[in-house]
Amino acid sequence: MYVQVWIHFKEGRVMEVINTHLKELCNNLCEVQRSVHVGLLCVQQCPEDRPSMSSVVLMLSSDVPLPSPKEPGFFTSRSRFGEVNSSSSKLGEHSGNQLSITLLDAR
Repeated sequence: MYVQVWIHFKEGRVMEVINTHLKELCNNLCEVQRSVHVGLLCVQQCPEDRPSMSSVVLMLSSDVPLPSPKEPGFFTSRSRFGEVNSSSSKLGEHSGNQLSITLLDAR
């Protein structure tokens, strides 16, 4: 879904990915578009390109001009149709996410 949002945003068709029910409930579709734009700014590949939370609040609560988002980090290994590129499907190039859970017991 996120890939579709990025593609539609770049093509100027971001409203096509908005839920129909949400469109009916929303009084101001420009606010929805602005929220999507800010959301894309928040998922930039480099952390220094992402806005701070205070900047996000300012962007959402005013009409300040928004910078253009760069290609999001989640988009880099996918093609237009969401398929994994052959270069990224090689063995050893995927991250190994691990989870550690600690349970605390009272004495």
